[in-house]
Parts: sequence; C-alpha cells; structure tokens
Amino acid sequence: MPPIPPYTKYLMLACTAVFCLQQVLPFLERFLALWPLASGAFLPWQLVSYAFLHGGMTHLFFNMLGLWMFGSELERLWGQKRYAQFLLAGVLAAAVAQLLVTALTGSYTPTVGASGGLFALLLAFGMWFPDRVIMPLFPPIPMKARTFVMVFGAIELALGITGPSGGVAHFAHLGGMVGGWIMIRYWRRMPPFGRRRR
Repeated sequence: MPPIPPYTKYLMLACTAVFCLQQVLPFLERFLALWPLASGAFLPWQLVSYAFLHGGMTHLFFNMLGLWMFGSELERLWGQKRYAQFLLAGVLAAAVAQLLVTALTGSYTPTVGASGGLFALLLAFGMWFPDRVIMPLFPPIPMKARTFVMVFGAIELALGITGPSGGVAHFAHLGGMVGGWIMIRYWRRMPPFGRRRR
C-alpha cells in the first residue's frame, strides 16, 4: 500500500477525531451538522463543518476508505492546493443540493458526512483514470472506474427519486458529483467559464 499523501491523511485524522468528539460531546451536531434552512438551526459554517461529522462507525469507515482509495491518487496528481479546492467544491455543492431538497420536502433532519466530497472525488477518478479496474466492496465485481462512476451515479439518482432515503442524502451525493464536474470545467476553461485551452 503506497503512503497516504499529507492532505488526505490530515482529513482522515480530522474526521476520525471529530467522530470521537461526537461520542463524548453529542451537542456538537447542533452546531456543526448541516441543518435545513427552515429548522431555525442553520448556521453558515455548517456548509463545510457537516462534512467532518459522521452518523456512525460504518458511515465513517466507508467514507474514509473512499477518501483513501480515490483521494490519495488525485492528491498526488493535482497537489494539495488543487485537491483541497476540488474537495471544497464537492462539499459545498452537496450542501446546497441538500438544502434545496430539505426545503422542497419540508424535512428538518440534519445532514452529516463527507460523502458529498467523496462523490466528487469518485467522479474525478473516473474521468482521469477511466480504464483503471477497481474492486468495490458492494458488489465485489471488478469494473472499470468509469463504469463504477456511472453505476453509482445511476443508483443514487434512482434511490433519490423512487426509494426511501433510509437516512441517506442521495441528492447530496449527486450534488457533490455536480460540484466536482463544474470544478473540472472551470479548470479546463470550458463553457460557461470560457474557451477550452488547447
């Protein structure tokens, strides 16, 4: 296993540390989780802080596993600054998507987790390494990265439209992917950000 690059390692440690704090200071969710606008508990910094909280050990484990699997290679490819910018774009876009969904549905349930940023990384990994074969845990079937991205994107969309949420913010995940896609178009100076560089 190659060494984990610095920024990815710091993020994994930060999320783990905050999760441990959640266990002894449960009121943190009141201030750091992403609360719907109509709840009266929304605060501006929650657009970012929610990503450091997690709803349980399994939630934390799979997000940190994904951060290691996809984030490590992208950090080595892009460098820390661009990697941080991309993650932030995914987290913010996921937050905006979730706020829109909770406003439309009248939900007062808060959102936690780094999944929005993770889905942005997943999209980027599929775009930069489309033919890389990966083995997801569920289902344990080898597939190319671009296929993996399309499958999981389609599943999130289907579950978001037709299935019960089960406490999962499916549209936040899709929002993270959209945020990552917009960031990549911005870097490449593609419309609406200008002409593509040759």
